[in-house]
Amino acid sequence: MKNINSGLDQNRIDLISDSSLGYHIKLNFVSDSFSSLSDVDNSGSISKDELNELFRAANLPLPGYRIREIIQELTKTIFFTPQIVHGLKSSEVAKTFRKAINKKEGLCAVAGTSEQAGTQHSYSEEEKVAFVNWVNKALENDADCKHVLPMDPNTNDLFTAVGDGIVLCKMINLSVPDTIDERTINKKKLTPFTIQENLNLALNSSSAIGCHVVNIGAEDLKEGRQHLVLGLLWQIIKIGLFADIELSKNEALVALLRDGESLEDLMKLSPEELLLRWANYHLEEAGCPKINNFSSDIKDSKAYYNLLDQVAPKGDEEGVPPIAIDMSGLREKEDLKRAECMLEQADRLGCRQFVTATDVVRGNPKLNLAYVANLFNKYPALKKPENQDIDWSSIEGETREERTFRNWMNSLGVNPRVNHLYADLDDALVIFQLYEKIKVPVDWDRVNKPPYSKLGSNMKKLENCNYAVELGKKEAKFSLVGIAGQDLNEGNRTLTLALLWQLMRRYTLNILEDLGDGQKVIDDTIVSWVNGTLTNADKGTISGFKDGSISTSMPVLDLIDAIQPGSIRYDLLKAEDLTEEEKLNNAKYAISMARKIGARVYALPEDLVEVKPKMVMTVFACLMARGMRRA
Repeated sequence: MKNINSGLDQNRIDLISDSSLGYHIKLNFVSDSFSSLSDVDNSGSISKDELNELFRAANLPLPGYRIREIIQELTKTIFFTPQIVHGLKSSEVAKTFRKAINKKEGLCAVAGTSEQAGTQHSYSEEEKVAFVNWVNKALENDADCKHVLPMDPNTNDLFTAVGDGIVLCKMINLSVPDTIDERTINKKKLTPFTIQENLNLALNSSSAIGCHVVNIGAEDLKEGRQHLVLGLLWQIIKIGLFADIELSKNEALVALLRDGESLEDLMKLSPEELLLRWANYHLEEAGCPKINNFSSDIKDSKAYYNLLDQVAPKGDEEGVPPIAIDMSGLREKEDLKRAECMLEQADRLGCRQFVTATDVVRGNPKLNLAYVANLFNKYPALKKPENQDIDWSSIEGETREERTFRNWMNSLGVNPRVNHLYADLDDALVIFQLYEKIKVPVDWDRVNKPPYSKLGSNMKKLENCNYAVELGKKEAKFSLVGIAGQDLNEGNRTLTLALLWQLMRRYTLNILEDLGDGQKVIDDTIVSWVNGTLTNADKGTISGFKDGSISTSMPVLDLIDAIQPGSIRYDLLKAEDLTEEEKLNNAKYAISMARKIGARVYALPEDLVEVKPKMVMTVFACLMARGMRRA
């Protein structure tokens, strides 16, 4: 483990790469015989989004760019120095953090400690209960899960239930439908080998939908390691909750536009920001004070009460009966009783999920965010504005290619998470992180970091984008003819995608080169390996990544069967005279089977059917990597 800024005493933050939760920071105070571990939201670790709140709670506010610098690398220990704590003495640091941490309850320590400075993993009992209840409800009618459901939220049932991979696969499909072909899930007469396949399928499919799963393996899930299970499950649930909170899928969100804003401004907002704006829109309609977060500002339940009253059906839609919210609970003097009364009203809307009264009063930001997201999905209570001068043609849904790149970047744990491909790349910070992933060194002293001042903000971002293009040309040796920093800054679709494709391609080829002891890999190398493997298995070959036979997915399926003999059930497939529907049916099976045998494939079934050469290359490259590991 790398130590930087080694300085005052032994008060430190340990940054641990537990992929399921992104970055986890454990606080260790060795001085004064104090060695507690905690976080801001009772989750057992501090995510990148929560670290800033903890510093603020400890009277150590840091600017956003400094927080990002702290969590830049996956694994390192940062010791507090006078520069970091703005001159506070080490005893003051320990005292302020200790005061903030001692307020937190509900953490369960996990047996055993990590190798890193004696830190210990922990998890939130409240979050376990919330996720168990959500899964129980989501899968209550799924016959394939009857052997483990319903789970008892008050026990460790969850950590056992995910051990065969079926529940995770089902939850992935609920969050992003059709991600996993049901035919590829092993459901009966499970053995250690078929369980391993299910867990491979779940992990690689999680990665494909944008979950950060680096450094988490099938064994972790099989053994039910609590913090990793909860971390992965939260990512899967969150992706499902946020799926429709974007303008291209819900045009009524235009109602949230503020004076002077454009559709582009609204499209740049993250789902979290849209939810907050949505809540405040309804609170303003109710004549109530706005909120700034879903933690401290909702603890008294008053905002929630008014939000429920605003979104509850009024009976003005045909076939939807009105539901009157009983507001008398607002008069309760105790926060806990008021929260319980509020949740009783939420239950009448079918929205009493994720939080208990205690979670509301404590202000658990993760669970409260989930609660509000679920409420939005059921009762958005927004109407698409009429007679408004809005250019609806500018609202374009995400293309398959864009979604693939976005999910790939997020699965690598880029910070901040990419929600809108172009808006979130306009300062190139994510691109710099991708350069480091492909072993292109970045001089971070040349990089402008947020927060950017309002005056000259875009100039700072443009300077970053210019540097990103320079790195691509000089260091990565990419073909970037006609691409300038301004194109990245302004979100030029074609040119931005051109750079992202080269980054993803290099990342994929680097994996192959690492497996091949540094031997340079080009497209012909992959085609040659594929054909050699197919020939050895007495199967047909391909001419290249544009081969028309790929539209049937049979070359991909044959290669999977050559790598893992007997894995493909050809009786489920049709090989000749295929309709478009049958081609897609084969492709869905092929993509899921590739993931099931251990290939981390990001491409989509449609890419095979339409024979998209770039994505086809990544499929064969990932299978080649899997085959080389098995050799």
